[in-house]
Amino acid sequence: MNYSHAFHAGNFADIVKHATLLAVLARLQARGAPLSVVDTHGGRGLYDLAAPEAKRSAEAERGVLRLMAEPEAPGPILTLRQAILELNPSGHARFYPGSPRLVADRLGAKDRLTVFELNPREAEKLRSHLDGRPAVVVRQEDGFQGATDLAVPGGHFLVLIDPPFERADDYARSAEALRRIRTACPGAVVIVWLPLKDLETFDAFLREVEGPEGLLVAEARIRPLRDPLHMNGCALVMSHAPDGLAADVEAICRWTVEVLGHGGEARVWSLSC
Repeated sequence: MNYSHAFHAGNFADIVKHATLLAVLARLQARGAPLSVVDTHGGRGLYDLAAPEAKRSAEAERGVLRLMAEPEAPGPILTLRQAILELNPSGHARFYPGSPRLVADRLGAKDRLTVFELNPREAEKLRSHLDGRPAVVVRQEDGFQGATDLAVPGGHFLVLIDPPFERADDYARSAEALRRIRTACPGAVVIVWLPLKDLETFDAFLREVEGPEGLLVAEARIRPLRDPLHMNGCALVMSHAPDGLAADVEAICRWTVEVLGHGGEARVWSLSC
């Protein structure tokens, strides 16, 4: 309960996660069916990059502020930039949208968003940022359990699993939630975000979730994985990735590594047993 994403908002990992989320959302909405979106760890939904927490870490300066200053970027990155500009018409990125805000601003007329946030202070701020949106429900509950409870067969379902990974069981619970959602709703699109510190931890997670239907795995290593005490990159593990998404995610990871990284590597590949 001590973790606060306010220290990390707008960093390189947010760029990878949120640019991918917007690309997935657009492809699913293009299918025309009502979409149910679930965010397991919503945070506060909107972050002030001028606040002391963000200033102390300076992660946004090496992330989203670099993004806003770059003259060229691939299409999926530009989509995220446009979403940030909508909140910052002056062009200076003071406010950064978390995943609940990004999705809420793009819901179709029949789409729905359920956001879980267990921390009472963060949940209260999240409700205030999303107030007045009848298609959005904020629940101060355990998101791992809540997401699996909402998964039903035949639904048009998108789930983002994005815990803070400050608890020892966050990897195991993320893997369990992914498995249970895939069983309950076989067509669900699930995105799991993970920090990349060392290959042993990442490989152990992949062994827990691999299955016959396959998964799309994207890695953005901003530096070589030599020091397991630091976040050396991030990864996304996705079930039922929409057609064409792999190219978008590869462009997102490659841009992040080349522009924001230091001797790192971008990889996008398929995992199946």
